[in-house]
Amino acid sequence: MASNTDKTSRPFLPTSDWRSYVTLLSTNPCYRRFWISGVISHLGNWFNYIAIFVLLNKLVGTGHAVGWFLIAKFIPTTILGPTAGVIADRLPRKVILITSDLLRVLIVLAFLLVNSAEQVWLVYLLAFIQESVWTFHDPARRATVPNICRPEELNVANALGGATWSIMLAFGSAAGGFVTAIFNWQTAIVFDALTFIISAAIMATISLPQLPKEPTTNKKTGWREYTGLNDIVEGYRYVAAHRDVAALLLVKSGWAIAGGILVLLTWFGENVFSGFGEGSGSGILYSFRGIGAALGPILAWRLLGETRSAMYRAIGLSFFTASICYLLFSQSQSILIGATFVLLGHMGGSVQWVFSTNLLQRVVPDQFRGRVFAAEMAILTFILSLSTWFTGAALDSGLDPRTVAVRLALLFIIPGTLWTGWVIFGRKIENHKVN
Repeated sequence: MASNTDKTSRPFLPTSDWRSYVTLLSTNPCYRRFWISGVISHLGNWFNYIAIFVLLNKLVGTGHAVGWFLIAKFIPTTILGPTAGVIADRLPRKVILITSDLLRVLIVLAFLLVNSAEQVWLVYLLAFIQESVWTFHDPARRATVPNICRPEELNVANALGGATWSIMLAFGSAAGGFVTAIFNWQTAIVFDALTFIISAAIMATISLPQLPKEPTTNKKTGWREYTGLNDIVEGYRYVAAHRDVAALLLVKSGWAIAGGILVLLTWFGENVFSGFGEGSGSGILYSFRGIGAALGPILAWRLLGETRSAMYRAIGLSFFTASICYLLFSQSQSILIGATFVLLGHMGGSVQWVFSTNLLQRVVPDQFRGRVFAAEMAILTFILSLSTWFTGAALDSGLDPRTVAVRLALLFIIPGTLWTGWVIFGRKIENHKVN
């Protein structure tokens, strides 16, 4: 099947040049619609987050309440990740993307049934189910990008994808916070459901080619094959045989060690920085998180270059940037100062995310891509769940949230040191321009 990669080669501008994004969207209509679908879906997602944070703070008002909600969002990927990867490599990815959007319409609307503290369990159950569906959506979406973009478009496509997620985080969080404060959290939930309907409708108009798989001969059949166990084992062996892939796969998990920061953003926004309406403080901090995440990769590419070795160095530096910024955040006395350090800290976080995704898309063959991305998210969400739980427990034990923030900020140093050491001593970096 022909794909959007089958085009006459043309010069492409550097990723740091804004015109490269205009060029990508204007010359690749398949990616353009794919991108618009994601924009709408991400916008609604962040309306959802802030609304649920407000609901939990109103009904329960503990650090563990938010922590358990985030854990319910993280655990499904840990459990279902391997299966989701097999599905993403076996079934048409367009079908996976549309089906997951439509299922989430019903799941999101079910949050409207929660009216009292006795029903908080339903919030966690619905969050678990919603994220279970997303677990199948994410690897299929990320594995699709190289199929609809030429190799020279990948840097720009990934930067645009990361910036879109970040900008929608910024705008959606702020808008969700203010809508919730002015109207109510139910309004934000309904808006989220509508975005999934629109996203699915747009995706239905797109032709998503999947690159041909490598031919297989004498493939054994049986329960291991039908259940996908053989595919999971095959994916594990591929990662184990490629140390570069294994290292890149763990980058996001390194950030997740201190991922309890996400609980603190809500806690600081609602309980430390006072004087705001329900949801507004959290919305502001999450918005600045999104702005920083949007700027991070573009700035890193501009300052350090777009070679593969530059991206490896940038990943290491980003861990230390996050550590310093969250140490300063922990001592901030106003939401404006705190939000500024959140912005700078998440510039580092987004560099890790976008660069590791970019590099994996380049080096992992299409037939393994879904499983690799699913495994990456499974490990990430498991570690993130642990960090979130311990953060919530620390807050509920009476530990000063600023002290908790300091400890989490220092944790970023560990993966930063390990990654930098591996880059310097554990591998020979290819010193050439990434196409």
